[in-house]
Amino acid sequence: MLTLTQALHDQIVAHARADHPDEACGVVAGPAGTGRAERFIPMLNAARSPTFYEFDSTDLLKLYREMDDRDEEPVIIYHSHTATEAYPSRTDVTYANEPGAHYVLVSTADTDDAGPFQFRSYRIVDGEITEEEVRIVEAYPPAD
Repeated sequence: MLTLTQALHDQIVAHARADHPDEACGVVAGPAGTGRAERFIPMLNAARSPTFYEFDSTDLLKLYREMDDRDEEPVIIYHSHTATEAYPSRTDVTYANEPGAHYVLVSTADTDDAGPFQFRSYRIVDGEITEEEVRIVEAYPPAD
């Protein structure tokens, strides 16, 4: 299960809406080993495409160095789908190389008549997709 704050949820959705009709992408980092999503990091979609996203390699290297310096890891890797449901494509699965991360997809297309967007989370390990529950909280409990 992915647990994240309402504020982080809203930031991810806002980024997806702002970049529409192109796909948005980014990372939410957290303290290594905690699984706690804390620091929202919107990234530039270097592909600038409505059907594909790609992190800029220079930006991604800088991000991983920064996370390493801060003893963080990517807890959530997110992107949007602009015309299809929030389900990983074959390309998404191919690029999913963080087995400990939650892969969040936001669809900015109204594909199921459930409203203006879908927000779903998956684990993608060795090419296998597992959808997981998303729990939104106002704040995290104090760290032990």
